[in-house]
Amino acid sequence: MARTIGTNLSAAIGIPPSVIGPQRILGACPHDCPDTCALVTTVVDGVATRVQGNPDHQPTDGVLCAKVSRYPERTYHPDRLLHPLRRVGPKGSGRFERVSWDEALDDIADRLKPIAARDPQGILPYSYCGTMGLVQGEGMAMRFFHRLGATLLDRTICASAGAAGLVHTLGAKVGMKVEFFAEAKLILIWGSNSITSNLHFWRLAQEAKRQGAKLVCIDPRRTETAEKCHEHLQILPGTDAALAFALMHELVANDWLDHDYLARHTLGWDALRERALRWTPERAAAVCGIDAQRIRDLARDYGTIRPAAIRLNYGVQRVRGGGNATRAVASLPALVGAWRHRAGGVLLSSSGWSTADRAATQRPDLLAGRSPRVINMSTIGDDLLREASPSFGPKVEAVVVYNSNPVAVAPDSSKVVRGFAREDLFTVVLEQFHTDTVDYADYVLPATTQLEHWDLHTAYGHTDVLLNRPAIAPVGEARTNTQVFRELATRMGFTDPCFGDSDEAMCRQACGDRIDFQQLLDRGYTALPVPDAPFAEGRFPTASGKCEFFSATLAKQGLDGLPDHLPNYESLGSSPQYPLAMISPPARNFLNSTFVNLQSLRDIEREPVLEIHPDDAAPRGIATGAVVRVFNERGEYHCKAEVSARARPGVVNGLGIWWRKFGLAGTNVNELTSQRLTDMGNGPVFYDCLVDVRAA
Repeated sequence: MARTIGTNLSAAIGIPPSVIGPQRILGACPHDCPDTCALVTTVVDGVATRVQGNPDHQPTDGVLCAKVSRYPERTYHPDRLLHPLRRVGPKGSGRFERVSWDEALDDIADRLKPIAARDPQGILPYSYCGTMGLVQGEGMAMRFFHRLGATLLDRTICASAGAAGLVHTLGAKVGMKVEFFAEAKLILIWGSNSITSNLHFWRLAQEAKRQGAKLVCIDPRRTETAEKCHEHLQILPGTDAALAFALMHELVANDWLDHDYLARHTLGWDALRERALRWTPERAAAVCGIDAQRIRDLARDYGTIRPAAIRLNYGVQRVRGGGNATRAVASLPALVGAWRHRAGGVLLSSSGWSTADRAATQRPDLLAGRSPRVINMSTIGDDLLREASPSFGPKVEAVVVYNSNPVAVAPDSSKVVRGFAREDLFTVVLEQFHTDTVDYADYVLPATTQLEHWDLHTAYGHTDVLLNRPAIAPVGEARTNTQVFRELATRMGFTDPCFGDSDEAMCRQACGDRIDFQQLLDRGYTALPVPDAPFAEGRFPTASGKCEFFSATLAKQGLDGLPDHLPNYESLGSSPQYPLAMISPPARNFLNSTFVNLQSLRDIEREPVLEIHPDDAAPRGIATGAVVRVFNERGEYHCKAEVSARARPGVVNGLGIWWRKFGLAGTNVNELTSQRLTDMGNGPVFYDCLVDVRAA
C-alpha cells in the first residue's frame, strides 16, 4: 500500500517514483486558530510519519500545539472515512452502505436537479472553518453554489460580531503585528485563553514578561492563562464594555490621555468622553462583579505604562452586546496614543491585512445578477424547520455540508437535530470522520485531510500567507472538496471553464499579482507588507481615515453610532428559575468539535465536564465527579461536575465542544445555547445563557 501511495504522489507532484523516500514537505495548518502554523511533514515511502512546526517560519518557530502535532494519527485513524456511503437506516441511526463515487455523484446530481429547477434557493450549503484554506474551503464550492444560484450562507458562527466591531471602529479586521507583543510593557489578555487557543502569542507574552512586562487577564473563567498572569479580573460574562468604559472614565478623570492623537486621529471623541464619564468604577464594578479598586488600578497601569498592548479574543463577542464590547475595547488604544508604538495597540484579527483575491477563487460573478436569499448559519435549527413563505422563501429541501459539523456546533441543538432528521431533507456531507452530522446524511463523501491536497492560507493572528502542498496521496478513496464540486458541476451541466481549474491554479489565482507565489513554492510562506506601527500617524482604513468612536455607518442603520454596554439577553439575576450564567469555552485539547474523535486527546480530557464554584456546588449537594443535569427551557445536558475556583460564583463553565455521541446522555452543551443574535454582525450568543444545575 505504501508503494502505491508513493507512486501516486510522485505522479501528482512530478517526482520519479525511484527517488520517493524520506522527504520533508512544506505545508500549513488548516485549523481555526490565530496562529496558522507552517508545517513540515516527513514522508517515508509515501507515508507521513511526522508533522512538525517549520523552524524557519518566525510565527511558528518550530512549535506546534499538541493537537496538530498528532496529525498523522488523524490522517491514518482507523475510523477515517475512506469510501462513499449511502444511508440505509433511519436518519440519525448512522447506518450506511458502501457505494462507488460515480453512483454517489450521479444520484446526488439527480436529486439536486429537480430542486434547482423549482427554485435553486431550496439548496443550502453549510460550511465553516473545518479548513481555513481559500481553495478547499470556499473555493470551488462557492463557484458551484454561485453558478447554481443556491441560498447563500451567512457564516457567522465564530467571529462576525467582533469583526463588525472592528470594521466600525478601525475600518477593517486589522491591528498591531503580533511579534511586537514581545516588546510591550503592559499586556491585557482580554477574553482569551492564550495557552490553549493562541500558543505562539503566549510565547511572545512570556518573552515580554521576562523583560519586565505586566500581564493582566480579563476573563470570566480562571483559565490556565489567567493563572500565569500577574492579575486576573474575573468579570461576569457580557460585561466587557462596562469595564472598558470605566477604564475610559479613569483615563479622562486623571488626564492619562494623548490629546494630540485624539485630536488628529479620532472621530467622535467628545461624545465618547461624555458617555465614558457616566461609567464610574463603582458603577462598572457592580455590573462586572468585581471590586472598584481593581478597575482603578488597571486604569492607572493602562494610562501610565508604555507601550501597552491588548490581545483581544472572540470570547468577548459571544453575547448580545458583543459587537459593542469589541468597539469599546478597540477604542482604548487611541485614548492613550498606544498606536504610536509598534508594541502598542490592539489585536483581535489581522485578516484584514490580507491581499488574497477571494473573488478569484469563489467567482461571485457566476451569480450573473441573481441575488439569492441569505440564511444565517447560527439559526440553522429554526431555518430547517421553516415552511415556505413570502418572507422566508422556499423550504430548504437539500443541504450540502462540508468543513463543518452543525449538529454538534450550532446553537439550540435539539432544533438542529430535528431539522436534519427531516425525512424530506436531502443531506450530503463531505467528511473525514463519522461525526454527529454524518449520522443524518443521505450520502457521505470521504474528504482529504491537509496532508493530501493543495491549499492557500492567510492568517488572523499574524501577517503571513502560507502554501500547503500535498505530502501524500489521498488515503483510500478520499477526494478533495474541489474535486467533488468539479464533478458535481459537470453532472449538473455546468460548462464554465473555471470548473476545470486545478487546485494549484486556484492557489495562484488567489495570490494574484500581490502575493509572491514563487516564494510560497520555495519556502512555504511569504510576508504581507504591513507597517510595524500601522496607525502611528492615523491612516486607519475607515471612511474618515481616523479611529471612529462614532460610526456614521451604524447611525445610518438606525443603531447607536457610539459603543455602549448592552446587558445580556439572559442577564444573571433576571430569572429565578435559572440562577446561573453559563459560558462554554473550548476544552484545552479540542478545537471546536475537531479532534474530539482522537482517542489520545479524548483520554486527556477524559469526559464532558462542568466547572462549578464551591459556593454554587455546596447548596446543591454536588461534589467533583458527580453526574449533573444542566438545564434550561431549551433542553438539558448531562456531564461530570468539577467543583473548582476556575468558575466564579454564579457562573458555570461547560467545556466543549464534545460530539453529542460522546456525551453522557447523547447531547452536548449546545443543547442549552440559544439562536438569538448579537447586536451587530448577526453572530451567535453562546456565552449569553442562563441555566440551573442539579445532581442527576
